Parts: sequence; structure tokens; C-alpha cells
Amino acid sequence: MDDLFFTGGVFGGTRGARVVPLEKGVFPLDHECELQKKDYLNCQKTSGHQSETCREFSKKYLQCRMEK
Repeated sequence: MDDLFFTGGVFGGTRGARVVPLEKGVFPLDHECELQKKDYLNCQKTSGHQSETCREFSKKYLQCRMEK
């Protein structure tokens, strides 16, 4: 039982393993709703980041993501 702690920890993970982040654009959602995302971000930028004025764009973007 003591070998468990030396071979990878209590949960079986490897200690000291280097975590590598995913490459940008690997998820389908990164590309599927690009137009809705641009519209929403554009609205945020032009409205001074007032979320209330961009609610319609936010809904369209989130709806697109839920459909994919």
C-alpha cells in the first residue's frame, strides 16, 4: 500500500507532469458562431461595455452556441 504514494500519488496522477494548454481554435465552437461573436463584441465596444444595450446580440450568440 505504501507504493501507492510513490508511484503517482493517491489519485494515480503523475507528479511533475507538464500541463500543455490546448491550441487556440481546436474546439468547433471557436469557429461556428464567429459572426454572432463579432456582432456582440462590436456592440460591447461601441456601447462602452454596457451589457444591457447588447442583450439582443448576447442572446443570439448564446443561442448559436447552444444549437451547436
